Amino acid sequence: MTDLIIRDLNNGLLTLTFNRPDKLNALNSAMYSQLGEMLQAASEDRQVEVIVITGGDQCFSAGNDLKDFLDNPPSDMDSPVFRLMRIVMALDKPLIAAVSGAAIGIGTTLLLHCDQVLVSRSAKLRMPFVPLGLCPEFGSSLLLPRLLGHPRTARLLLCNELLTGEQAVQWGLANELHEDGEQCLSAARQLAQRLQSLPQEALRVSKRLLKDTHRAELEACVRREGLLFIERLHTPEAKAALRALVKD
Repeated sequence: MTDLIIRDLNNGLLTLTFNRPDKLNALNSAMYSQLGEMLQAASEDRQVEVIVITGGDQCFSAGNDLKDFLDNPPSDMDSPVFRLMRIVMALDKPLIAAVSGAAIGIGTTLLLHCDQVLVSRSAKLRMPFVPLGLCPEFGSSLLLPRLLGHPRTARLLLCNELLTGEQAVQWGLANELHEDGEQCLSAARQLAQRLQSLPQEALRVSKRLLKDTHRAELEACVRREGLLFIERLHTPEAKAALRALVKD
C-alpha cells in the first residue's frame, strides 16, 4: 500500500509530503490521522528541528475528500480532522509550507497556522465552504479578518474568490513567490536550514510566545466553527452540494 503521506527526516529537517496524486491530495480520515500522528511524534522527537509540509510540484491539496466526508462525516470534536487541528495549533517547532497548484479548503486554512508559506506561480488558493453548504473551519473566521480585514476576507469566505500564488503574496497569505514547485520546495528547505542554524530552544520559546497571546481565543473559535461545521454537514443543502460534486 502506498504511503498517503511521505515522511523524510534529513539532518533535523522533516519533510512531510501529501501522496495521493490521483485524488489531488484530497485529505481523508486516514490522512488526517496519519498527519496528526506524524506531527505529534515530530513535536516530541528531539531529532526534528523544523518541519516542511508540501504536496509536491503539482498540487498541494484539493481539501477534504468529499466522498469520505459523505461516507464518514466527523461526528464530534475528537474526529481525526479536529485532532489534527489541535496538534497543529500546539506545535512549537517551526512549520513551513511549500505550495504548488491547488490549495483548497483546509489546504488553505492550514496555511494560516504555518510560520512561513512559500508558493509557486501555479498556486491557487480557495475556500469554497459556502458553495458546499458548509462554514469556515480551522480558525479561518478569526484569523483571516485580522490578517486581511473584513472586505477581503468576505471575498474569500463568502464569495469563494480564488487567489493565485502572486495574489496570495500580495495579500499577505504567503511570504514568497517562486517560479515553479521545485524552486518553491528548494527555497522552503533553505529557509528551514536557516532556522536550524539558530538556538533551537530559543526558537521554540519564541514561537510559543507568538502563538500564546491568542491561543485561548483561537481554540475557542476552532471549536465553535467545528461544531457548526458538523451540524452543517447534516443539512439538506450541504448533502446535496457534496453529492453533486461526488457524482461529477
